[in-house]
Amino acid sequence: MLQIELHPELEAQLARLSQETGRSQSSYVSEAVERFLEDEEDYRAGMAAVAQGGPRVTLEELERELGLEH
Repeated sequence: MLQIELHPELEAQLARLSQETGRSQSSYVSEAVERFLEDEEDYRAGMAAVAQGGPRVTLEELERELGLEH
């Protein structure tokens, strides 16, 4: 089991959200940690590709390729 200490304002915000939605605070914290870890793994994989001289594209090129142009 993991115990964490949150800043009081963050803890109050989490408590309000939990009360308003009926979801446990623990479920929100677990979801947040899961998202963070996924993002961190993606970031590390991207940085490793850059370090190995992997291909690079700009955000604009990627958006155009995916049909997300504004």
